[in-house]
Amino acid sequence: MSGSLPLAYDYPLLGAFWTILWILLWVLWVILLFRVIGDIFRDDTLSGWAKAGWLLFTILLPFLGVFVYVLARGRSMGTRERRHMQVQQQAFDQYIRDTAGGTGQRSAADELMKLSEVRARGDISEEEFQRAKEKILH
Repeated sequence: MSGSLPLAYDYPLLGAFWTILWILLWVLWVILLFRVIGDIFRDDTLSGWAKAGWLLFTILLPFLGVFVYVLARGRSMGTRERRHMQVQQQAFDQYIRDTAGGTGQRSAADELMKLSEVRARGDISEEEFQRAKEKILH
């Protein structure tokens, strides 16, 4: 039968395996390409001309460009990625602190701790401490 549709048994298992493997390698390659391009833009030590050169190299000759970039600058890619993640984490933590506690606002526990330090220094009496504590707790 000429012109018929190929059936599942017409495509061997090993052929399916190789097809899946090539698709996986292609996806990994695209991910690596975008990571290299992102690293080029993230690197503060490169000048604008150097960034433009690396970018042109990786776009015009992608396989060779990425291979050379990873060989030449791959060791510091991890350092830049870690630093970028730390900055993002610090910004996120600061956002959470600002949102949860508000800027300039202290929790009741902080107020009580400061009040007990003032009492321990002897700046206020026990009676003043109790009145202030009641104010904070209510």
